[in-house]
Amino acid sequence: MSSKLTTLTAAEAAALINHGSTIGVSGFTPAGAAKIVPKAIAARARAEHEAGRPFKVAIISGASTGDSLDGELARADAISWRTPYQSNKSLRECINAGRTQFFDMHLSHVAQQIRRGFLGKIHWAIVEACDVTENGEITLTTSVGASPTILNQAERVIIELNRYHSPKLRGFHDIYEPLDPPFRKVIPIEKCTDRIGTETVKIDPKKIACIVENNANDEVGGFDAPDVLTDKIGANVASFIANEIAVGRIPREFLPLQSGVGNIANAVLGALGTNPDIPNFQMFSEVIQDSVIGLIRSGKCTFATGTSLTIAPALLKDTVYADMDFFRPRLLLRPQEITNNPEMVRRLGIISVNTAIEADIFGNINSTHIMGSSLMNGIGGSGDFTRNAYISIFTCPSSAKGGKISAIVPFVSHLDHSEHSVQVLITEQGIADLRGKSPSERSLEIINKCAHPDYRDLLMRYRESTKNGQTKTSLANAFAFHQQFLATGDMHGAKIL
Repeated sequence: MSSKLTTLTAAEAAALINHGSTIGVSGFTPAGAAKIVPKAIAARARAEHEAGRPFKVAIISGASTGDSLDGELARADAISWRTPYQSNKSLRECINAGRTQFFDMHLSHVAQQIRRGFLGKIHWAIVEACDVTENGEITLTTSVGASPTILNQAERVIIELNRYHSPKLRGFHDIYEPLDPPFRKVIPIEKCTDRIGTETVKIDPKKIACIVENNANDEVGGFDAPDVLTDKIGANVASFIANEIAVGRIPREFLPLQSGVGNIANAVLGALGTNPDIPNFQMFSEVIQDSVIGLIRSGKCTFATGTSLTIAPALLKDTVYADMDFFRPRLLLRPQEITNNPEMVRRLGIISVNTAIEADIFGNINSTHIMGSSLMNGIGGSGDFTRNAYISIFTCPSSAKGGKISAIVPFVSHLDHSEHSVQVLITEQGIADLRGKSPSERSLEIINKCAHPDYRDLLMRYRESTKNGQTKTSLANAFAFHQQFLATGDMHGAKIL
């Protein structure tokens, strides 16, 4: 770091932020998220509120962040408006209570909408880095997300210089921002390993208001150990993909994989790694998570590129950082505008695997809302991949809450991905291949192969409650399962008229 850059404390940096400011922050999941200054902004908000003065800011990020950002600011009632994604309990409560306005959007759209002014001016960027030079070269840490665009578009910049992350991370990033229409050119990536950009983000150093030094690790919580249910879902996904290779619908050279983040996704990747009928593979995804590091170590995954290295702190420090020369040619972090780009997904022929909250018998997917109204996390990048994938797969358990909720319902209570984009649905019960099937055929496939046995008769009664039409939907009964749960706390006994 250059001595010419001003160093301030987190509290001093927070004092620069005004009520009503729009702040762009680093982070895609807690990996690489700003940590120290947001906590200080939350403390300032509390003090302002106690003095009877308003203090709220708008927050734009790459995706979700850590508790030191979304959580602290939400608990301080300091977020007026938030986009594009979140996964924090405190912020979720603010959103669902109406105290914070939330705009849910596809993650591939974020950077362009920032550049073209759809989201207004960004007054401040607060971005984590492991190195910054006096000429404005910034080496990011464990995520890229939307940080390059945020840094370039913000009026002023605060850099959180995090000493926990080594400057040797330089070389793990491939920073590339496409031109906007009508001047955009083809993105020159033909295979996962292609590098097309720079190792650092370069901005005008005059925009850097200050440096705030810290030594805080990423607030990544890790994943639960696989259990019988997640193992079965993972095995079903691996079995489906292995069969697609065997019958020639997936080329034997194989195709890149994309996986969502979470316990089921981690189990799916583990199952793919142990299935002998699946060849070594590469990943072109958003999030590189715990199981991928083991797959890279074993040689099963030969290369992984994403926008975020979201792995448990111990795994990051003791495995990746302890052997950076091994991982440097095998891991690459890019902006989400590239990892989630429809052009890349379609050209590379990516096989996408994402997780649903619920699915209906026609193949529509709800991945964001509980009982149709309460936001869980957001759509994230699942739509970017699902709509453009070579094969799009959704997974979920067949039931939840000890069997009181069926994840397979007559009609989803909120629709994020339509039947036109979803090709395969997999639960622990089985595999429903929806390709080339009419709505009537899809409903039989999903009920018989994916629904929990306790709910199959009810679902079949719903299917038969409307005799006419191409898609046999009964408006009177479409939400009978949800109504039953809201009334009794259990979907069993839903009344089909």
